[in-house]
Amino acid sequence: MPPPPLLPRLAPTPAPAPRARDRGAGALPSPGGRGRQALLAVARARGKDEASFTDRILDYIEGGPKLRRWYGAPDLLPKDGGAEDEEAESPVDIEEPRDAVLVTDGDSEIGQMVILALILKRARVKALVKDKRSTEEAFGTYVECMVGDIEDKSFTKKALRGVRAVISPVDDGFFSEPIDLKGVEHIVLLSQLAVYRNSGGLQAIMNSKLKKLAERDEEVVLASGIPSTIIRTGSLQSTPGGERGFDFTEGVAAKGRISKEDAATICVEALDGIPQKTLIFEVANGNEKVADWKAWFAEQIKRDEEIK
Repeated sequence: MPPPPLLPRLAPTPAPAPRARDRGAGALPSPGGRGRQALLAVARARGKDEASFTDRILDYIEGGPKLRRWYGAPDLLPKDGGAEDEEAESPVDIEEPRDAVLVTDGDSEIGQMVILALILKRARVKALVKDKRSTEEAFGTYVECMVGDIEDKSFTKKALRGVRAVISPVDDGFFSEPIDLKGVEHIVLLSQLAVYRNSGGLQAIMNSKLKKLAERDEEVVLASGIPSTIIRTGSLQSTPGGERGFDFTEGVAAKGRISKEDAATICVEALDGIPQKTLIFEVANGNEKVADWKAWFAEQIKRDEEIK
């Protein structure tokens, strides 16, 4: 009996695709627009008692849980025990190809959306998380989970080993601590600073710490000398992405709103447009449609450099 579909509105379970060993081990199929939206819907709905996130991705793309092993997907550790997933420490001075993208605060909702978007782009992903087991159950071997204290220089050196770009999707103060970013080629910082500065009353008091972290993060990134993209967004909303356009008007971040999915998409698309120094822009949901993000970023970088 075939397994039930991932979501009620999805098409019937697709026919099996070639085995992983026939199409290249570790390859992740790239679903179309509707598939991507379905996967993002799963990201929003993920809960402790639901099937793992990676299970659901594979169930939708590859035809059901019974085909996981057939397609070469790794078995998951039992929730009530099993072998520990601690990896042996490797020397921190070993050089690796710089082809990974590090996502800070991979436990957050938007952090997981960024991770998913990177997986679908077949990027090598490293993520800073607090709960390694939960994240590995969610994303399987597609993500290298890093657990540690960012104030520990040996940990940050290990986390940044092999990293070409850093995406910081939340104001978590990652750049507030002295960090050796040598070798990093691009920083993408999603900043809510405009939102915090525009808040008042009790909300301003609640946001005071986040405001300081956001200010410090921007200061450090701007002073780093590393090509950086600072995305100042409107208030982040847990609403479906891809349904509205965008507004890039100066000042829109202070009062506008934007879907977390849309913000995560912009963070990942920004990796294809590396500025010579720093590109800063504001964005909220609006009416402007962006059909080609690579071309959009190229135009913004060119315009910014002409102004400077």
